[in-house]
Amino acid sequence: MNRLANHTLYPTWRWFGPQDAMTLAEIEQTGARGIVTALHQIPCGEVWSVEEIKKRQQVIESEGFDWTVVESVNIHESIKLGTSDRDKYIVHYQQTLRNLAERGIGLVCYNFMPVLDWTRTHLAYPVADGSSALRYDPVALAAFELFILKRKGAEDQYSSEQQSEAEAYFTSKSDEEKRTLQRTILAGLPGTDEVFTPAQFNKFLERYQEVDAQQLQKNLIYFLEQIIPIAEEVSIKMAIHPDDPPFPVLGLPRVVSTESDLQFIVESVPSSSNGLTFCTGSLGGRKDNDLPGMIERLGHYIYFLHLRNVQHNNDGSFHEANHLEGSTDMGAVMEAVIREQQKRGAKGRNDITIPMRPDHGHQLLFDADRSFYPGYSGVGRMRGLAELRGLELGTRRMIEGK
Repeated sequence: MNRLANHTLYPTWRWFGPQDAMTLAEIEQTGARGIVTALHQIPCGEVWSVEEIKKRQQVIESEGFDWTVVESVNIHESIKLGTSDRDKYIVHYQQTLRNLAERGIGLVCYNFMPVLDWTRTHLAYPVADGSSALRYDPVALAAFELFILKRKGAEDQYSSEQQSEAEAYFTSKSDEEKRTLQRTILAGLPGTDEVFTPAQFNKFLERYQEVDAQQLQKNLIYFLEQIIPIAEEVSIKMAIHPDDPPFPVLGLPRVVSTESDLQFIVESVPSSSNGLTFCTGSLGGRKDNDLPGMIERLGHYIYFLHLRNVQHNNDGSFHEANHLEGSTDMGAVMEAVIREQQKRGAKGRNDITIPMRPDHGHQLLFDADRSFYPGYSGVGRMRGLAELRGLELGTRRMIEGK
């Protein structure tokens, strides 16, 4: 079932499957029409069988939704590292795409971040209205890296002043606060409860010692050169997600963080199947990213939208703000998106409608009584979706004169 019926943005909702704190019946009440999910129970690198895809799809469709976007078919670390066994995992990935296509699913969001899919230092940062948000604090990260993880060579990445600030932060925290910081940073992939130990994580970091940003970028392009022809063959669009945060952390390189990064990716393997997930929260983590301008210049390649906002603070930290607040001008972002849709209409493209989901949300009201994955609370995202749909309607009427 597919309800992409008009040229507005198509409201979707990320659902982590049967183990999610929200049911599909509850999601129906949010205003979302499509589901964004993945088969999180299948280990990274293994093939998703047609049978397992069909099983999940039938659950989704039984509640009146369509499985709009796969987020994500995670990429095995061997591919990111460029090791000798990467081709085996690329073949598995190709087969998964064929199997998804067989079930009529045509859009895959993925990322190329080493080891961790995202990095935050606080999962319940209190904001002014009493709700809680995700936060990234560079001082807390330095304290973790220098005094908990004790990453080899980490001290070379920080000035003496930064090391002193990190030490003061570390010594001011209780043992439980230090354990919370460790668990927060070393959380595993979305959809799982896996948390790495410092020893496990350091082993991963050792594997990346010979992989700098240039090599990681080469490994990404190698992957795309093998994957995009298959995706094109079976009519699947691949939409790479930006790094989160969009700068190097914990000694790990980043290659999907800036406009030039995105431009390089889509131009290196030219294809209608090689596109972008435009995440305003991830890209907004860098003050120098011009989000409305990036949409204007790269909009042709945008197949999926994650809309959220971050508030930058004077100390270099940022926290996730309400969707229409924060440091990103969401009104300008929405206008740029709608104008991109107009361009597509003028060119006769058949993908004028773009799936959009409210990315993350504050934990507020009765969300506190349920166990959500970090950032994926129910009420906070529902508020965000309502605000974004209202913003879209008003902006669209302003532009189209209706």
